[in-house]
Amino acid sequence: EYDEIDSYCTGRIQWSASPWDLDSVSFLEQYDLPFIKIPSALLTDYELISECSKRYNKVILSTGMSTIEEIDKAVESIEGDYALLHCNSSYPAQIDELNLSCIKTLKDRYGCDVGYSGHEYGLTTTIASICFGATIIERHITLDKSMWGTDQMASVEPHGLIKLVRGVRELENAIGDGKKIITESEKPVRDKLRK
Repeated sequence: EYDEIDSYCTGRIQWSASPWDLDSVSFLEQYDLPFIKIPSALLTDYELISECSKRYNKVILSTGMSTIEEIDKAVESIEGDYALLHCNSSYPAQIDELNLSCIKTLKDRYGCDVGYSGHEYGLTTTIASICFGATIIERHITLDKSMWGTDQMASVEPHGLIKLVRGVRELENAIGDGKKIITESEKPVRDKLRK
């Protein structure tokens, strides 16, 4: 099955995986993976994190259900390039518990790329995470939310993924650089309306 995934993705999209033990870390070495993703559940498996950082170019580490001290220790066990994902590990996560402001906290503390791993219903908060500095977005995808499984309802269906990507791209274009200027489209309006 992994060979099928690799074959299908080659030339189309990068893919990766989340090893949950050292044997899986070794198994995945046969593929040319751009990064390894460590799930929040394994943030305190410092041996696994260290081994992944030795064997792969980049480690992406989810930080759900973790303290800053646990994240500190996990980061200390990484020898190479890494990124962090802020998330709430409830399925589905409650909107009032998402704390998207923590993305900035992690960026300021660790000075690395920080993203957002969303497990909430809807797309708005995931899209909004880029306003807080998220440079990586992770959402689970499913073919049908009514399928059996613990995270199906917190996943997005294919049409939801299309909306998510479109929303992120639109917001990226809208954010701008923060400099106050008169835009080209405003100039004729200004000439007409300003006194």
